[in-house]
Amino acid sequence: MFLHIGNGETVRVRDIVGVFDLDTASVSGVTRAFLAKKQETGGVTYADSDLPRSFLVLSDKHGKNTRVMLSRISPVGLNTRLNAPPDGAEE
Repeated sequence: MFLHIGNGETVRVRDIVGVFDLDTASVSGVTRAFLAKKQETGGVTYADSDLPRSFLVLSDKHGKNTRVMLSRISPVGLNTRLNAPPDGAEE
């Protein structure tokens, strides 16, 4: 299953480690250092050119390749999409 994170970008749901609010999570120095390190090593991808509101931490199935994707969609919006029933399914 895939999650649309904006501007035509999708990610595999099984690769999502977490979805975070960029404003509140980046208050922590540890989070800022993590994001800065990923930015330096090319591990950050922008899903859209608009101001990002959230970031997703993604990892491959072996947990060795971690990357970050920034999205303009709020964490609440992404969570709603994650928990929505599949198209055509009854609630």
